[in-house]
Amino acid sequence: MIKKVVRIKNLGDKNLISDDLKYWLNKSSNERIAAVEYLRRQYHGGTARLQRVAKVIQRA
Repeated sequence: MIKKVVRIKNLGDKNLISDDLKYWLNKSSNERIAAVEYLRRQYHGGTARLQRVAKVIQRA
């Protein structure tokens, strides 16, 4: 059986920032990128990103 764990922390706690930093520094770079991609997909949806288009104009 899986038990849910809930930790309630005060947002004003200065140790909260250092705890978050320690957590993410313990993750590999691939895990951090995957987390950012997960958050990006939640915010922007699962659609592909728009491609950048450049147009070259020659001047006389």
